[in-house]
Amino acid sequence: MGSEGPKSVVIQVTGFKKFQGVALNPTETIVNRLEDYVAKRGLPAGVTLGSCTVLETAGVGARDMLYQTLESSTATTAANAGKNEPVVVWLHLGVNSVAVKFAIERQAVNEATFRCPDEMGWQPQNCPIILEDGGTTSARETCCSIDEILKLLKKKGFDVTISDDAGRFVCNYVYYHSLWFAQQKGHRSLFVHVPLFSRIDEETQMQFVTAVVEAIGSTC
Repeated sequence: MGSEGPKSVVIQVTGFKKFQGVALNPTETIVNRLEDYVAKRGLPAGVTLGSCTVLETAGVGARDMLYQTLESSTATTAANAGKNEPVVVWLHLGVNSVAVKFAIERQAVNEATFRCPDEMGWQPQNCPIILEDGGTTSARETCCSIDEILKLLKKKGFDVTISDDAGRFVCNYVYYHSLWFAQQKGHRSLFVHVPLFSRIDEETQMQFVTAVVEAIGSTC
């Protein structure tokens, strides 16, 4: 019998564009810089950065682009997998404009109640995100090892916590869809909220997201 070979983890990353009240979304900058930033630093053996995509901060607009990205990246990963199928993890970044620290989101809730219209003018209230999942009290949890990821990030000195509430705006909406998709495909999904650059500077946030990628890779 042959060996299964070394573990391979592919991490696909998304962020968001601007939205009402946030003219510069730090996650757009982070995602646009991440590929070059990681290339210069390097990643642990077996960990690969996949696609880096910036989504519209709009429920339907983000959802459609998200699924296109998910399906395209899934096909690419499968084509390049060879004998050893990699672990695929979706890492979604969103901004919390009032936060002063980073937050790893444990779950998403099947409810869209937008506090303001999204960038396409949609403002749902008390709507299930995926009808087949039942009512708005349903929730989906990440299967990533968030307690271990938290420990690794704290060990590197980052001010980070675990959150059980991703809100009810576009971040939660995208996370719920991603968790649903991940379950269908055997992937994993994780959402992380970051503060504005005025709270935590850009370089520190780049270091943090790179550390998240590394932590995911080491805990899969």
